[in-house]
Amino acid sequence: MTIDFEKTGGLVPAIIQDATTKNVLMLGYMNKEAYEKTVETKTVTFFSRSRNCLWTKGETSGNRLNVVSMAADCDNDTLLVKVNPEGPTCHKGTDTCWGEANTPGPLAFLTELQDFIEKRHMEMPEGSYTTSLFKDGVNRMVIEAVNGTPERMIYEGADMLYHLTVLLTHKGMRIEDLVRELQQRHTPGWKKH
Repeated sequence: MTIDFEKTGGLVPAIIQDATTKNVLMLGYMNKEAYEKTVETKTVTFFSRSRNCLWTKGETSGNRLNVVSMAADCDNDTLLVKVNPEGPTCHKGTDTCWGEANTPGPLAFLTELQDFIEKRHMEMPEGSYTTSLFKDGVNRMVIEAVNGTPERMIYEGADMLYHLTVLLTHKGMRIEDLVRELQQRHTPGWKKH
């Protein structure tokens, strides 16, 4: 990756994003030395403009930012650093420097669920309900009758969603493929296939 440190006076902004929740946690600055240390240690290191020195996030608090990936923007003068944070990111004790909670959106669990189902599909552990669904084939992956109570509807609906996710995994597809289809349908001018 080539970063143009000279273009911006030796410092580039580094946007810090949680790799799991996709939430932006903070903005810091890196010079070449901070960038190289971050790459080497896989822990985010910034250049402190107020102290005029390097500082590794969490060196005193223990709230480190463990690097998952780094990418430069299209002009090579801004970094996006995806991390797994250990504890709050802000020095004020909040998850983000904007005081927001770093929690995933409710739909993020669907991706986590399919990751779990894919692992089950690869390992096929005995005694697993998911393994039994894969072994019994796609014909078993249908919803049972709904008895009309709201509790039963939620129970059966969850089964239906789970079975759909197992079916998608069986067919080599992801729940995100369905989300993309729904997003396309929501755009003006969408035409049914």
